[in-house]
Amino acid sequence: MALIQTIVIALLTLGILVAFHEFGHFWVARRCGVKVLRFSIGFGRAIWQTTDRYGTEYTIAAIPLGGYVKMLDEREGDVAPSERGSAFNSQSVWKRIAIVSAGPLANFLLAILVFWGLFLRGESGLVPVIEAVEPNTPAYFAGLESGQEIVSVDGRETPTVNALNFGLLERLGDTGEVEIAARYPGSDVIYSSSAPINRWLAGVENPDPLSGLGITLEMPVILAVVDEVTPEGPAERAGFLPGDEIVAADDETISDWGDWVDYVRSRPGSRVVATVVRDGMRLPIEVVPERRSLEGGDIGSVGMSVQVPAFPEDRVRTFERGPIEALVAAVNRTLDLTLFTFESMIKMLKGLISPDNLSGPITIAQIAASSAESGLLSWFSFLALLSVSLGALNLLPIPVLDGGHLLFYGIEAISGRAVPERIQAYGYQLGFALVLSLMAFALYNDVARL
Repeated sequence: MALIQTIVIALLTLGILVAFHEFGHFWVARRCGVKVLRFSIGFGRAIWQTTDRYGTEYTIAAIPLGGYVKMLDEREGDVAPSERGSAFNSQSVWKRIAIVSAGPLANFLLAILVFWGLFLRGESGLVPVIEAVEPNTPAYFAGLESGQEIVSVDGRETPTVNALNFGLLERLGDTGEVEIAARYPGSDVIYSSSAPINRWLAGVENPDPLSGLGITLEMPVILAVVDEVTPEGPAERAGFLPGDEIVAADDETISDWGDWVDYVRSRPGSRVVATVVRDGMRLPIEVVPERRSLEGGDIGSVGMSVQVPAFPEDRVRTFERGPIEALVAAVNRTLDLTLFTFESMIKMLKGLISPDNLSGPITIAQIAASSAESGLLSWFSFLALLSVSLGALNLLPIPVLDGGHLLFYGIEAISGRAVPERIQAYGYQLGFALVLSLMAFALYNDVARL
């Protein structure tokens, strides 16, 4: 059941991203007077198909890993003289650039729309206050101390823990100094210092920037109190109810939600006897965590969420934005993520970020399913992140990708002459081989994590 749910959520997520991307090509092509022959989600044999009054076929195909828009083109078949003006290859170079660019831009637009909706709803996060600093770490040499709030990294404000993590992730693999500004509680005095780094966390798989910096943040204690149980999941079948507080597992004390999660994750398929407090009474409940495959191996899951207590007001920062302010923030977030994606790819090529962090369809499917289980807001956030990644990847100057087409058309726009068909053909062959190699490597990473 869990596998089917993961596949369905992954197909839905990928389908939305592909549909937006291909619709960008389709919409601009129509506006440029190009005849569209087929709009397909997926490849291979059609499992659903219809045709509109313009003669365009709309198809959902059996292999759901991508999609395409097929346009009338004299290079791919005979074109009637009366239709040559609506062929893609007959358009000006600027129209062709617009049509090709529209796919990635549609993905960026989707991300902006999703972030806009999330920001309109309101955004909140924990204030990044240092609990401890590890000796002989970058944070230690920067003079950071327990109790300080980190207010900025390299001049970028870090009002929340998420913002701090993102600011530090941008420095992965770098050598030099990280500029950190901090202040003590109740003080307006800002202390600036520099944390020395040398190929910081280079080559590390799944790097943890906070641990790499040498700090632990203050996090409110969340007791293992059940909020909701997944219908027909192991927890519901075992008899867990909302409000149950888990205080022990197999006679081991459970101090907080993290203890319970770690205990369950380490025991996929094994019997666990939990002790819960319900209405003042201690009750034993036997449950068998179902096995799930994630990065690093199999983990156990029982299908329950935690009852999150209200955090102290001074530890939570909330942002309420109007429509315009939220839109500006959404555009800025999309731009930041796009630049971060390109910078990360460059660092990966330089060996400053481990290629083991490259993920393929299996990992994406698992993260999509996990995000959906955490709630619609988490899934929408993941959808926006994935949409930015898809848009950025398609802009890489690799033939067969949109960026490769733009490279050839850019040369044509500057020189006034099209790149010879023979050179383009060689480029597409090389690009196809490169893309297949990257996909194979990403899939290898996925399998290696199982």
